[in-house]
Amino acid sequence: MEKFSKVSSTAIPLDRANVDTDQIVPKQFLKLVQRTGFGKFLFYDWRFDQDGKQKPDFVLNDPMYSNSHILLAGENFGSGSSREHAAWALKDYGLDVIIAPSFADIFYNNCFKNGILPISLPRNLVDDLMQTKSAIEVDLESQTIRYDSRTIPFAIDEGRKKTLLEGLDDIAVTLQYEDRITSYEKSHAL
Repeated sequence: MEKFSKVSSTAIPLDRANVDTDQIVPKQFLKLVQRTGFGKFLFYDWRFDQDGKQKPDFVLNDPMYSNSHILLAGENFGSGSSREHAAWALKDYGLDVIIAPSFADIFYNNCFKNGILPISLPRNLVDDLMQTKSAIEVDLESQTIRYDSRTIPFAIDEGRKKTLLEGLDDIAVTLQYEDRITSYEKSHAL
């Protein structure tokens, strides 16, 4: 996993509540076993019509957001099934940060496992961020969001912050204790 430090870009305002994982990546596209290749299916039913043509009124199809790495969303983002593919699709599309008033628990955990920083903020701050057209900077080290000459703090668990800053997934965290594990196994051999 890549180390996460700071992200700066325009933010995609997806002002919808209860966006579930089947909307993030529809079930018919869950045929891949690797984590890549899902970005083209992100919000597929909202992005494309029945002929596979982009819907001009969907925010991800606005050229203004073509290089955005930050998604702004409504309450309860990532609800529904526990499919990790939803986080894979967001990451593969190029999104590194999701800011919303709240997240579904499993989705929230899947974000960290895939190098995405989910940030929970009060609804009024998310609404304010959705109004800005300028770049937003998210700095994980200082736990701040900067935009329009404003700086707001965000909270994050210290353990999750450390794994994102160091680019560690669950296996890499375990391997940090390889010497201790090996020593324990030798001293407790059957």
